Amino acid sequence: MRPDDLPLALPWRPHDWRKGDHLLALLAANASSHPAEIAMRERDRGIWREYTWQDYHDTVFAFAAGLESLGVRPFEVVQIVGDNRPALYFAMVALGALRAIASPAYPDATPEEIALLAEREDVRCAVVEDQEQVDKLLQLEKEHGERYRLIVYDDPRGLAGKMPERFVAFAEVVARGRERLAADPMLRQALLERPSPYDVAVLLHSSGTTGTPKGVPLKHGHVLSAVRNAAQAGYFQNGDVHVAYLPMAWVGDYIFSVGAAFALRFAVNIPERQETVIRDLREIAPTVFFSSPRAWAGMITRIQVGMDESTPLKRRLYEHFMAFAIELERRRLAGDPPSLGARLWRALGEWMIYGPIKDQLGLARVRRAYTAGEAIGEDDFLFLRALGVPLRQFYGQTENCALCAAQSADDVKLHTVGRPFPGVEVKIADSGEILVRGDNVFDGYYDNPKASEEALEDGWLHTGDAGYFEEDGSLVVLGRLSEVAYTAAGERYVATYVENRIKFSQYVKDVCVIGENRPFLSAIVCIDLEAVGHWAEEHGVPYTSYADLSQKPEVYDLV
Repeated sequence: MRPDDLPLALPWRPHDWRKGDHLLALLAANASSHPAEIAMRERDRGIWREYTWQDYHDTVFAFAAGLESLGVRPFEVVQIVGDNRPALYFAMVALGALRAIASPAYPDATPEEIALLAEREDVRCAVVEDQEQVDKLLQLEKEHGERYRLIVYDDPRGLAGKMPERFVAFAEVVARGRERLAADPMLRQALLERPSPYDVAVLLHSSGTTGTPKGVPLKHGHVLSAVRNAAQAGYFQNGDVHVAYLPMAWVGDYIFSVGAAFALRFAVNIPERQETVIRDLREIAPTVFFSSPRAWAGMITRIQVGMDESTPLKRRLYEHFMAFAIELERRRLAGDPPSLGARLWRALGEWMIYGPIKDQLGLARVRRAYTAGEAIGEDDFLFLRALGVPLRQFYGQTENCALCAAQSADDVKLHTVGRPFPGVEVKIADSGEILVRGDNVFDGYYDNPKASEEALEDGWLHTGDAGYFEEDGSLVVLGRLSEVAYTAAGERYVATYVENRIKFSQYVKDVCVIGENRPFLSAIVCIDLEAVGHWAEEHGVPYTSYADLSQKPEVYDLV
């Protein structure tokens, strides 16, 4: 089904995108104004390969011309499978010149998972990274019958020998395209003029609450609206150095590595392998860094493991300065500015501890750091900010290009996700659900009218999240709407949200909140023995065991 024919039944159509305002036009503009500027780097077998905007432009249009000669047509869905590689980014963008649709799959997707998407989206062509992904497609066809009429592969290693005609190397497609462009001087301009801001730029997938993947078509206009909203509010800047290592099938990578990269001329850097990300980060020294909560947590674990293996003196210095910085950041976020003495001690810690750690992680030059997706743990968030990483939270979903609201640099609160971006409307329904509307919100799921009608109402996206606004306009996300419970008096609450607020205390190890159909909320609190025990020793509170300590009246007052 053509994306423009998706049955939406939605009267609200605010889009007024200018003709010619699409990703291919931005690529052409960048190649014209900054042809020698680095657009992308890739570490390949220890050597950094650079691509200028002119290289990017020429490869994309050559690949588009080559694909067209191999039979790829408008509105055809083409699968992209593999890790972050320049060729796969070039392919995704090039498909837009043909008005075809890129549908990236996760690199660790199984043949069955790829087959599910291919069947639903009637995929007949694929662009893959290497032999591993080719083998997956062959396994898929072995079990389900031949599906692909064309498979383009980037890395030929392991694919030696005579390949069937439907297997074509990426370099060969580019060579075909260059021949076509040389033979027809008007073809490049024709390819540039074909796309529309109303064409689908990428087909991503959202599991929602059911776990069944739903196709999310994001048009050029959606992507560029989202990026420009964020840039207008100061969240992106021209010329930032970015690292592309998160899955290409995730909306966050597409928005940063393609949308923002084109709109603001990011230099996109691709590590050699997932296992070398930290090593390569040190060489890249990004100025903007976007990652998932899980990846941020992995960095913290790496720091802690490194400290466990260091000398006793280094461990003591680390423990002292990190405890100091965390408490300082906790107070600062609560509105208590640090004293001159605290700032001087913090500066000493920057020289001795925080700076070297950030340098080891490759984050020494980061000016803006973001996290999105699932909620990040408050301990992790506080730790990273205490370290000096200027981390802030985005709020959004695949359906709204991941950019709805964000914390501003001068107004970070642990319990909020900040204010909505310019151009984005957010309201709270009577049910407590967060609703979002704007030019960054998609127009409906791919070939799924029922799900589209459930998700969209008069342009408002039902996020499935529960939340509320504070008086200053900051949005608080409580959790999934399905997690909302009610007391006997009808007051709503989300247990995990309350638990996370309580666990913010350094003296609380774990907590369980109960209160459904009860007159009030109660919490079963497990204290942190190390933190509370240290406090008890400093304040002269004697105890004999964990149970004894937890029952002390002074500890009740403390917690």
